[in-house]
Amino acid sequence: MKINSICCLGAGYVGGPTMAMIASKCPHIQVTVADMNAQRVDAWNSDVLPVYEPGLDAVVASARGRNLHFTTEIRAAVAAADLIFVSVGTPTKSYGIGAGRAADLRYVESAARLIAEVSHGHKIIVEKSTIPVKTASAIKAILAANSSSEATFDVLSNPEFLAEGTAVADLENPDRILIGGELTPGGNAAVEALVSIYAQWIPRQRILTTNLWSSELSKLVANAFLAQRISSINSISALCEATGADVDEVASAIGMDSRIGPKFLKASVGFGGSCFQKDILNLVYLCESFGLPHVAEYWRQVVHLNDWQKSRFVEKIVRTLFNTVNNKRIAVLGFAFKKDTNDTRESPAIYVCRDLLREHAHLAIYDPRVSPDAIRNDLAHVGVSPELIATNVEISTNPYAAAAGAHALVTLTEWDEFRTLDLPRIYDLMLKPAFVFDGRAVLSNESLTALGFESFVIGKGQ
Repeated sequence: MKINSICCLGAGYVGGPTMAMIASKCPHIQVTVADMNAQRVDAWNSDVLPVYEPGLDAVVASARGRNLHFTTEIRAAVAAADLIFVSVGTPTKSYGIGAGRAADLRYVESAARLIAEVSHGHKIIVEKSTIPVKTASAIKAILAANSSSEATFDVLSNPEFLAEGTAVADLENPDRILIGGELTPGGNAAVEALVSIYAQWIPRQRILTTNLWSSELSKLVANAFLAQRISSINSISALCEATGADVDEVASAIGMDSRIGPKFLKASVGFGGSCFQKDILNLVYLCESFGLPHVAEYWRQVVHLNDWQKSRFVEKIVRTLFNTVNNKRIAVLGFAFKKDTNDTRESPAIYVCRDLLREHAHLAIYDPRVSPDAIRNDLAHVGVSPELIATNVEISTNPYAAAAGAHALVTLTEWDEFRTLDLPRIYDLMLKPAFVFDGRAVLSNESLTALGFESFVIGKGQ
């Protein structure tokens, strides 16, 4: 099967960068990213992309207008494609059966119905969205029931393993590419067609092929294991604070064990992002659905620990500030869920700020990439009233403006610029005693103490 034209349904954090890389590496293939959100499509066609990722501008610019196109003409793009990536949202259901755990697959189903309606000849459908295991069966059933007699399909699973902030590097040089398909002659041919695209720049030994169900499940399990490591080290951070141990030293010691390794052992105020919590809750729901309550409860505790870490951090701030933050100015540095991205989905900063606002704190928030509107919208989404946002939330243009007159400074994102702050200047700007609560361990505790700060760093015994 030769692929001349690719369509991707969904121009979000996954679809846009992934298709840009494919177009850049495969100039002989026409790649079209289709999305019904005209504002998002316009942004992809502009000089200010809707997704911030280091290096992404250059990748897009290298192919856009040549063989990379962004459009709202979804039906035409699907009809013209040999291979269609489905990269639409799969949020956690907020209603009905499975609310708070199950994946909402309405956008996946809508995509399958649209593909069936406009397709002729043979097409390869590729699941790029993170979906529950066995979703491919539903897609195949919808395609079979709604397509014309001359349309045929193969359905593949090709989950993404991108880390926001390093997505371009992950696409350029991935640990692995995973492709799952049916173990039939047609399925094998479809898998090989997709393999041949990635093989234009990725060594074949890093392209792993499996059956459909293993591929679908692997994405959920990968994110669950990564989140589990973060919750595990965060649980130890609390013990370190209680005993006088240093969580970074503990992490370094255990990370030198080749069976454990050093990655994802950085204690923090908690994990965030669009994937970890959503995918773990989806895994919990799947385990419950298949009659595995003990497995479900095991993974549920990973999320519970993450929520507790954020709550205890807020409690530490309130208790340290003499049991009240009412009308006290708190400088909040960082709102994105991690550095090098403007994504705030499930960012710990949202919930820490929400809980501080519920205590009537006055927040001065600075983030180098997150817009003021995004910050206010995120706070409103988690229940902070418009009145409280208007009176008690200030968006600062730099860390020093945020710190001016502050009772406390809180770091919630590990932006590199925070590591080189002029701490003496910060100290002079703040009220005394000047408190620092470092939720990302980006500041030197020794330097803070030497300057006169009252400092609390996650996982450092006091």
